[in-house]
Amino acid sequence: MAKINKFEDLICWQKARQITKDIYTITSQGKFERDWSLKDQIRRASISILLNISEGFCRKSHAEFKQFLFYSHGSVGEVQSELYISLDQGYVNEIKFKELYGKCEEVSKIISGLIKSL
Repeated sequence: MAKINKFEDLICWQKARQITKDIYTITSQGKFERDWSLKDQIRRASISILLNISEGFCRKSHAEFKQFLFYSHGSVGEVQSELYISLDQGYVNEIKFKELYGKCEEVSKIISGLIKSL
């Protein structure tokens, strides 16, 4: 396996970046845009996925990286729960919910695999 020299090369970081972009898009539309608390919370949780991956990687210690990956993994679950709230409130439709939830599941699996490899 090739050595990864920068966090931007991590697939989980790349996919988390896309999730954050998608979350910003959906929270900037319709009724979602006016639900300040949920909008802020889901944005912060999606950002947390991305930031914890990069921060842990930059610590240059497998033990610390692993700990930050656990934080990131927890944030994935938070985004998934917030997506359910978004669905229940009618802010996203079933198709968008499944798409974003699936992206979160994929990142969750990648992070879990990375944790096991450390």
